[in-house]
Formats: sequence, C-alpha cells, structure tokens
Amino acid sequence: MPSSADGERRPVRLGAAAWGLVGALLLLPAVIVYQSPTAEPVLAWQPALWLVEPWRAWSAVWVHLSLQHLLVNLAGGLLVIALGMTARVPVRAAIAWATAWPLTQFGLLLMPELLRYGGLSGVLHAGVAVVAVVLLRRADTGSRRLGAAIAAVLAFKLLSETPWRGPLTHPEGWDIAVAPLAHSTGAISGALLAWLLLRRR
Repeated sequence: MPSSADGERRPVRLGAAAWGLVGALLLLPAVIVYQSPTAEPVLAWQPALWLVEPWRAWSAVWVHLSLQHLLVNLAGGLLVIALGMTARVPVRAAIAWATAWPLTQFGLLLMPELLRYGGLSGVLHAGVAVVAVVLLRRADTGSRRLGAAIAAVLAFKLLSETPWRGPLTHPEGWDIAVAPLAHSTGAISGALLAWLLLRRR
C-alpha cells in the first residue's frame, strides 16, 4: 500500500516531468533548426501568413538569427526549466506554459509592422510568469514573497523595454534586433493562463 508521502511526491514528479517536457520541446528543436539555412523563411512568424500557415505560431520559437541569439535563449531556457522544477510546479502550470507558446506569437498581431519574428525569449518570459503565479497562489508566506519578487522584476523588465514604442530595438552588445513586444505577450499569456488553470481545483 503506497504511503502518504508517495502520494504527495507523485504530483510533484508529474509536474516536473511535464514542465521538463515542454522545455525540451522548446529547446531541442531550436538546436536542430539552427543548422538549417532554409528553416527561417518557412518557420519564422510572419503576421501576413498566420491564417494560411498557422504552424508558425509554434515553429517561430525554434528560429534564431545568430549563434548569440540561440545560445542566450538556450541558457535562458535551462534556467526557466530549473526554476519551474525547483518551484515544484503542478502539471497545470506546464499546460499553461505550453498553451502560452502559440499565444505569444498570436499576440504579435497587435503590431503588424513587426514583419517577422523568431526566437524563444517570448515563451521563456511566459514560463517565468507561470512560475510567479504558481508561487503567488501558495499558502505559505515564503512562496508568496518569492512569487511577488519574480513578478515585480518581470514587470519592471517589461516596462523598461517600452514595447509600445516600436517593433524592434537594438540593444548594445546584441548582433540582432530584439522585439520587446514578444516578451510582453509571452508574460501576459503565461500569467493569464496560469491564473485561469490554477484557480480550478
């Protein structure tokens, strides 16, 4: 007969496995796609094509325009995976993250002058937002304080990027342009989906 401790650990293991699976589906294909010089025109987000080629809402995350872009996003992805596992997120949090994946790109329709987009950063922001909501919904004060701190840092970062000013920025030290709106659409999608899914018990 399984012990109560085993019953408590099972949801934690399932949540960690689901979170890790979403992370793997985001990161591993990005490494493969980067090796193909013909992938970007077929897979990158293009607002004019979303109705006839809706897969781009998923595939755009695997497109990276430089090695620096890929390596930074892979490192960020590993950190988000570790953050979720350390926070012991439930399976519903992983579902929220996976659902925020395409919604991050669909949110870019708000700025149609962004003619193409590729990269993991928007969906990684979604993952951070999901973890923040998970922690904020917990009963213990320590988790709530940590969730509030993560949410505050995330909100400060998004506002400092001023996504309303235009589709692209050119941060110092980067060899590509950055689309700040993707960070905001990712974080908002992740937070809303986590709140909706986690409030149902």
